[in-house]
Amino acid sequence: MKGRAGPAVALLPPVDVMRPRAADEIPGQAEPPRELQYSLKLDGFRALAFVLDDGKVVLQSRSRRDLAPEFPEIAAHLRDQLPPGTVLDGELCAYRDGRLSFTDLLRSHGDRVRTGVPVSYIAFDLLAVPGRDVRALPLRDRWELLGVALREAQPPLQRVLATLDEETARGWFRDLRAAGVEGIVAKSLGSAYRAGGTWAWRKIRHADTSDGTLLAVTGPPERPRDLLVRLPDGRTVTTSPRLTPAQSRQVGALVADRAGPLAEDPEHGPVRWVDPPLPVELRRLAGRHENVAFVRVRSEG
Repeated sequence: MKGRAGPAVALLPPVDVMRPRAADEIPGQAEPPRELQYSLKLDGFRALAFVLDDGKVVLQSRSRRDLAPEFPEIAAHLRDQLPPGTVLDGELCAYRDGRLSFTDLLRSHGDRVRTGVPVSYIAFDLLAVPGRDVRALPLRDRWELLGVALREAQPPLQRVLATLDEETARGWFRDLRAAGVEGIVAKSLGSAYRAGGTWAWRKIRHADTSDGTLLAVTGPPERPRDLLVRLPDGRTVTTSPRLTPAQSRQVGALVADRAGPLAEDPEHGPVRWVDPPLPVELRRLAGRHENVAFVRVRSEG
């Protein structure tokens, strides 16, 4: 365990995260000096990890909720492995049957312990070291500092798999989908860490999925049958086919306390509006009539 003495914490929660913009293709690498880093886009909960002076660890989600009470072993491990003042950006990831399992992250801590589902924290950026906020440094420098910070770290804390080689990244994109890897994030090595969306970071997901917004549910809010979603082009559609039992439980756990009373929508019939709306991942199914199928909620992704 690292000692508690040292410089004061330079960066405190909450901090807004830097978000990649969606792109259709993996961008090409420049000739040396190379300009891009390619890293795996993992299927988990995005979380900033703050190790504070009092020994507390905060795992801040994109929505600024502290996830540490839901992942106490991860919080304890980070406290033991890292000095106060360290702030990481990364992903909480669960594993089942050799692949990433987003659904297991939605289960209670007790359920994960009983079923032996392991969870890791995969860091992909460094925002602060003891006594210093490093967000203004370029990514190439932050990545090196992250490597130093995690040099002696043990699982379940580790650095994300990343490369400067375009062909390696394309191989990961092609071969690691079965393991639950969503795609690739291409990042400018010269980019500072700034809150909000940026084209300096680009995420490339597999082509049959896209982002959408969950606007309303049909059926009981704790076990909805269908979802009313807004597509990237602005259209609103009802998902089809109906939610599976596992999907219904996932959505119900997240929207039951957000769903309003039954209301009549002139186009889609009786629905319960979700406030605030939630980001979702959708899959468009080809056919005579296009269907939009629900994949999962992206509340913390």
